[in-house]
Amino acid sequence: ESSAASDVYKRQLWKRYESDQHVENLTLEKLQPSHIRNFLIRPNWSAKTQRTVKSTLSPLLTEFKPHLVQSVKLKKPTSTLHKPFDNIYEILEDIKAYNKQLYLCCLMTYGCLLRPHREIRELTWSDFSDDLKYIHLSGNRNKSGKNRIVPVPIYIRELLIKGEPHHNIFTDTTRPLNEDYFKTLWSRFKKQSNLIEQGQTLYSFRHSGAIEIFKRTGSLTKLQKAMGHSSINVSLTYLRGLEVAELKEEDMPMVFN
Repeated sequence: ESSAASDVYKRQLWKRYESDQHVENLTLEKLQPSHIRNFLIRPNWSAKTQRTVKSTLSPLLTEFKPHLVQSVKLKKPTSTLHKPFDNIYEILEDIKAYNKQLYLCCLMTYGCLLRPHREIRELTWSDFSDDLKYIHLSGNRNKSGKNRIVPVPIYIRELLIKGEPHHNIFTDTTRPLNEDYFKTLWSRFKKQSNLIEQGQTLYSFRHSGAIEIFKRTGSLTKLQKAMGHSSINVSLTYLRGLEVAELKEEDMPMVFN
């Protein structure tokens, strides 16, 4: 259902584009690379979003016009390191006072290490175990493509009141919040908060949670599994700049047996 809702959203975007560009009811025969380029390259879409939407369009059009989408060249997205929080409790309390749904989203991004804009936004009660202690996400629901089982900390479980199995946890209906909901809320919160620093985003909660797990466990393998990363190398990027002593005295070269 969430995938269907996403498809409906993309069709609405295309219809809006047709209307704005005065090219309503554009047929495949008349479709040109310029139409695809103008649709993809828009000020409010990041380079990453443009590439994601392009990859969605590509298989849809390949059968009819194989080179149409491929001929549109996009900028390579720059790697973004989301700055972690030093004052996580203070930030969360400020968000709690601002908006309860944004608070739950941020808390789950930090405590469950799920990605906010899809994995958390699309959560239904059927994704939780009966006792709410675990979240089960199938491979098509997360970025790595692998099934994930994520523990739910007690401080999050205390906020949850289980609803109908196929109902979204935020809307209490079968439809999730719109794709930009948390992004918009975060932007509004950031403007009125004096706690958020440059480079801190919704994903900073996930970054902060990753650092906390590594500090507690010292295990890259556990960190990789918790984050749902495809490789340890991806997990390592979350630890850049973290001052953690990787060598212990017993690891150093010995002179005598």
